[in-house]
Amino acid sequence: MFPGSGYMDPSWMGWMVGGSLLFWIAIVWIAIVGLAVFAIVRLAPRGRGGDALAILDQRLARGEIDAEEYRARRGLIVGS
Repeated sequence: MFPGSGYMDPSWMGWMVGGSLLFWIAIVWIAIVGLAVFAIVRLAPRGRGGDALAILDQRLARGEIDAEEYRARRGLIVGS
């Protein structure tokens, strides 16, 4: 320890700067990753019953359901 430096040894300065730098790098990295995940989830195209309609079309084509049941179920899926 140098005279007049009190309890603060100059060798601690490197640890303080390095620790602060690592802290801020971690914060920025977490923010970037969080924004990327948010953007991917938010901007990803969402289906509006496309899979359900495809299954319904296949069931009609195979003869599992008749046209009346097809129209009723399609109305429930599409909402009209």
